[in-house]
Amino acid sequence: MWCIASFVVRGHGTAAPFDPPREFVATGPYGIIRNPMYVGGFLCLAGWALYVGSFGALLVAVGMLVAAHLFVVLYEEPSLESRFGDEYRDYRRRTPRWIPDASG
Repeated sequence: MWCIASFVVRGHGTAAPFDPPREFVATGPYGIIRNPMYVGGFLCLAGWALYVGSFGALLVAVGMLVAAHLFVVLYEEPSLESRFGDEYRDYRRRTPRWIPDASG
């Protein structure tokens, strides 16, 4: 919900492709990693799979993460770079894609 609220309040848009944020959002969860909604979805599904002991569901979670990675690298990042230019390039240099930087 924090991610969606960030898009609405700071970005003046939504997470939906038909109404994307009009302003670049790099705060809140997006200040920690670049793709918090994909990571959150993966962690929820993987956690559920482990809780119920379903290897199949764990494979689905991993498959979802692989698909998200390909989507992010091949479409989302180039699209954001073309929309937001240097602001996005700077953000990409300082913010990790998937795993938070523990060094601060």
